[in-house]
Amino acid sequence: MIRWLILAAVILLAVALVQWRARTAEAQAVQSFPPEGQFLEVDGTRVHALVKGAGPDLVLIHGASGNMRDFTFHLVDRLADRYRVIVFDRPGLGYTDRLDREDRSIAGQATLLQKAASQLGAAKPIVVGQSYGGAVALTWATEHPDKLSALVTLAAASHPWPTGLPFFYKVTSNPLGQALVVPLLTAFVPESYVQSAITGVFDPEDAPQGYAEHIGAPLTLRRESLRANADQRASLKEELRAQVPHYPQIAVPTEILHGDADTTVYLKIHSVPLAEAIPDANLTVLPDAGHMPQHTREDDVVAAINRAATRAGLH
Repeated sequence: MIRWLILAAVILLAVALVQWRARTAEAQAVQSFPPEGQFLEVDGTRVHALVKGAGPDLVLIHGASGNMRDFTFHLVDRLADRYRVIVFDRPGLGYTDRLDREDRSIAGQATLLQKAASQLGAAKPIVVGQSYGGAVALTWATEHPDKLSALVTLAAASHPWPTGLPFFYKVTSNPLGQALVVPLLTAFVPESYVQSAITGVFDPEDAPQGYAEHIGAPLTLRRESLRANADQRASLKEELRAQVPHYPQIAVPTEILHGDADTTVYLKIHSVPLAEAIPDANLTVLPDAGHMPQHTREDDVVAAINRAATRAGLH
């Protein structure tokens, strides 16, 4: 009996230590990477948004495991001299609240961000999405076709792929994993893991100098963000399978950019068939480019946005 009591005490102490370490790491993340923008209330959900510049409205939607800092690193300032740039934290990431389970899909996220943009006075913005954010941007175009002027996708996930869910997301999207493993990750993931993840997502190109220090990766390692990101990633494949038949209905000017060396979201699985499905879509293949063209091929991204604006009659 005494042994069982001692074991229970040790387990409770270990759980308490993990939770304390996790709370400490989260507090440090918020202190180091505070909100950059303003907060909106959209149907009871707090949305973090940054607005900068003047000109046609332009919305930027970031990818998985990220936040708006992926765009504020450099691209927002580059675009703000020609556009009124609106960049959001997606639900559950950065400082935007996590959506209820029934609204966490790419459709739910697109609706939330469309309403947030409208609240900011952007009735028909150009919508730009990268990676997972590209899936949200595509859903904005299919679900709210009269609420955007043009569409630009950057290395976007658009179609189901042949492989299964990676082990990491199997664990972190599972209720038991979310309860037990996620706090351990928040508490103890080393800086070397973050650096390795950044290197992997940029491969075969290099991350720009200062990117790792700016991006705010510790924000994504908070418990709620890890859980939100895992839930979104786990359901994405089937959500895209349901969305594919609607791509031919997209009628706004569409620019698609994708690197031919992208091993995170493959060009031939995603953007090639996407360009074939959307009427008059323009596909730009970036030679030797990886998954982060908004950083490594910035001139090409800006040119694509300008083409979309011109095709939409905004310039």
